[in-house]
Amino acid sequence: MKKTTITIENAWVCPVIGEGIIPLFADITIANGMISKIRPKNFQTYLKNPDKIGKDSFNARGKVITLPLINFHDHIYSRLAKGLPLKGKFDNFQNVLHNLWWKLDRALDNEMINTSAQMAALDSIRSGVTYIFDHHSSQNQIKGSLGVIQNALNSFDLRGVLCFESTDRNGTDEAFAGLNENKDFFTSQLNGDFHGMLGLHASFTLSDDLLSEAHKLQKQFDLGIHIHVAEDESDNKLSVEYAGSLPVSRLKKYKLMNDKSILVHGVHLKAKDFIKISTAESALAFCPDSNLNNSVGLPKFGEIPKNIPFLVGTDGMHSNIARSMKQLFLLSRGQENSFDEATAIIKKTYFDQLMFVKKYFPDFSSLNEGDRADMILWDYVPPTPISRENFWGHFIYGILEYPVQSVLQKGEFLMKNFQIMSADENKIRNEIYIQGERLVNKLK
Repeated sequence: MKKTTITIENAWVCPVIGEGIIPLFADITIANGMISKIRPKNFQTYLKNPDKIGKDSFNARGKVITLPLINFHDHIYSRLAKGLPLKGKFDNFQNVLHNLWWKLDRALDNEMINTSAQMAALDSIRSGVTYIFDHHSSQNQIKGSLGVIQNALNSFDLRGVLCFESTDRNGTDEAFAGLNENKDFFTSQLNGDFHGMLGLHASFTLSDDLLSEAHKLQKQFDLGIHIHVAEDESDNKLSVEYAGSLPVSRLKKYKLMNDKSILVHGVHLKAKDFIKISTAESALAFCPDSNLNNSVGLPKFGEIPKNIPFLVGTDGMHSNIARSMKQLFLLSRGQENSFDEATAIIKKTYFDQLMFVKKYFPDFSSLNEGDRADMILWDYVPPTPISRENFWGHFIYGILEYPVQSVLQKGEFLMKNFQIMSADENKIRNEIYIQGERLVNKLK
């Protein structure tokens, strides 16, 4: 990534300061990928001559700049799963797994994985997401698959935390091949922009032998796990039938939970599960759009202990974390939480994600002077004054409803005025279609 100096003028900048967000109207000067200066200015003065900017400047025209968004649970491999020629029943969660996702992940090859990652990158940038925690599965193309995803995301200047979804559902050989792919990735391919976790599918497809080996790897390399937990009631039921205990109890037994771990969904967790998760200091990642789509129920957001970190993911359905965050707020309201309670859940999630992401990227920006110049410009001009006191009202009912106009990563535009800068989008979209057609023909 080349080093440049640029000033973004006339923006409502929303830095994290302490435990709050304090918006200010200002110009941001970026040099060598870092925020070198934030200069407050008078909004009324700007209104007198809104077109006036300096040399090498970008005019934000009174729009809002925030931190980039983070997808804490993506399935990049799912991106081609649109309009596929599928057969079989889809009347419950287990049938969806068997007749869609487990067919898809066995059909993927490196070319399809690469274009899936390219599609995820383009869609993520357009959604203001520049940090992705991915949970990958390509059960007939295991070895080297994480490197394919890393290379694709890296070509768009995104950052990621990757893992392979280890599982026993295709036999012991593939299960341990999945663990080895995780090990190969986090022992040989990591750098400042990419990190690794230990990927596991879900308790009902994980043998005791696999969990035991996973614990050895985790202990050796100080890893966090990334795993589906109690997404559907069948996860609890089948886990008890398969291994004699609930998913979280099995994770505790094998000492797999720690403060760098992500437990995804948590729809059907029990009170005793929350105690175990809290004690381990692991995080819960909510995927409300996916839960609704799969008709598995929803977590009772207001009843989950507040000392458990809350994160948000998309479960591979899309890349639009802003939509998922708005969904989280509305569903919280739909569960009869008050406006203040639902807003508190969003605020908690926002700040929990910042604390968690810094376990992997200590240099994640707070949008202050001296920070990495990672930021997104929303196509949103506040219709009323914006301040510390009313930021969350603007965020929930304004910012999250508007598209992202521009994205900067380490001071470089990945998207500028809705135009992808880091790649030929039309060419890549055509290449994606070619691989999608291959996938359709293969599934036929």
